[in-house]
Amino acid sequence: MKPYLLFIFSAFSSFVFAQSDVRTYDSQVPVKYFDYSLKLVKQTPGFSPPVAARAFGYMGLSIYESMVSGMPTYTTTKNVVFGFDEVTSIDSAAIYHWPTVANNALATIVDSLFRTTSQVNKDTLLMIKNEFNQAFEYQLDPQVFLDSKNYGIAIAQDVFDYSRTDGAHTCFASNFPPNYVPPVGEGLWIPFGSQLCLQPFWGNNRPFIEADSSAETISPPHPEFSTTPGTTFYEAVNEVYTTGLTLTPEETTIAQYWADGGGSITPPGHSISILNNVLTNENANLEIAAVAYAKLGIAVSDAFLACWKTKYLYNLCRPVTYIREHIDTSWLPFISTPPFPEYPSGHSSQSGAMSGVMTAMFGGDYAFTDNTHGLSFGGPRSFDSFEEAAREAADSRLYGGIHYSFGNEAGLTLGTIVAENVNELFSELFVAVEPVIANSEIKLFPNPAFDNITISGNEKISGRNYSIIDQFGKVVAQGRLENENQQVSIRNLAAGMYAVQIEGGVKAGYRFVKS
Repeated sequence: MKPYLLFIFSAFSSFVFAQSDVRTYDSQVPVKYFDYSLKLVKQTPGFSPPVAARAFGYMGLSIYESMVSGMPTYTTTKNVVFGFDEVTSIDSAAIYHWPTVANNALATIVDSLFRTTSQVNKDTLLMIKNEFNQAFEYQLDPQVFLDSKNYGIAIAQDVFDYSRTDGAHTCFASNFPPNYVPPVGEGLWIPFGSQLCLQPFWGNNRPFIEADSSAETISPPHPEFSTTPGTTFYEAVNEVYTTGLTLTPEETTIAQYWADGGGSITPPGHSISILNNVLTNENANLEIAAVAYAKLGIAVSDAFLACWKTKYLYNLCRPVTYIREHIDTSWLPFISTPPFPEYPSGHSSQSGAMSGVMTAMFGGDYAFTDNTHGLSFGGPRSFDSFEEAAREAADSRLYGGIHYSFGNEAGLTLGTIVAENVNELFSELFVAVEPVIANSEIKLFPNPAFDNITISGNEKISGRNYSIIDQFGKVVAQGRLENENQQVSIRNLAAGMYAVQIEGGVKAGYRFVKS
């Protein structure tokens, strides 16, 4: 073997051919973009929690739909996600490099969704895209790179066009509509101080899953409002009051850790951060990342929509209003009261949704460490399950003095319902089609080879077409397998690494080195 081929062969495990399926690539591209989107949420005006959650939903849909043609066990969201019926078809004659597709899809959708961010942030986004593109273009056949780039852009444009019709296209510029007048009455929400009301019409927007805006998802009525000691409502308020007066150091830490208030990555951003950590720690492949980001993005987006629809159905007053009027005129919550009705808790809703979809993907006893805040606010914090994290996030709103326990419980329940709907949708998308020929049924020898390579297998390979593809994704030889041990000449091939792709087999191909 020539010396330089030793280097090529040493990189064999990390090299992936352009026609390989999505599972053969790592998740670094989407992790990079979703991580950067957290900075954009903090620094782009108008990205309140509902607005941020919506962005994560469309980013998740973009990465999934741009990858799905390379994921043999999943199918498209076209005509499955509510109202999503215009999607660019893949060119069956083209070869795609899926990280290039992902890079251009995510760069395009992020640029579209965060179109009002600063020029510095836009320049950084462009730099991320160009750095990935330059690295990939160097490895690939020019046509493979161009087809992959254009396909990613086309899918992102399809998703953005879809987003324009959901009722919230300019939502970042209309968080506090001046024409909204809160209803007046006993026990109803009253702005605290000079507050205006955040996104009062958000529940009218289109969800990703139609069921997420149905009556089954809306929280049931809260306990009847009362100012009489001993009633369910009064005791729930009194719990907020007494808890606020006797906060332990741990409760204070929890309230701060999950606050995710103004100028932060927001509660749905916190959930995305948790997923970023999990995917990185698991060295997850690109398919797992695409499915996970889609499920979580859709879940937190629809959870906020259903939660906001419920909030403005009941318009329940915040603890600070009740306590200062009926219990203690000088009382203030530990964290600032948000500018919208109490019931149910938005943080609890999205946390319940996060827990439901993450548990379905990674397991009910998946232990993890959340590094979202680094060493700030008592972090990092470790949990034995996603459910435990969601429960602590819900409890944090009681410790912070901004939610009643029944509002937190209703939020968790609402989020769980949304997660069940998301999990059901993706179970419909999961088709689990097994290849006619498995990798284990094929052998190539000798390897490395010089004049000829033998493709050996069982009777399933006879009569099937094969292609030999070089490391740049170019088909350099084709033929038909006439028997179960067919010798193929490779004498005219240049020295290097190649893959054999067989019709009816898994898309990853079978690799060999020409010496």
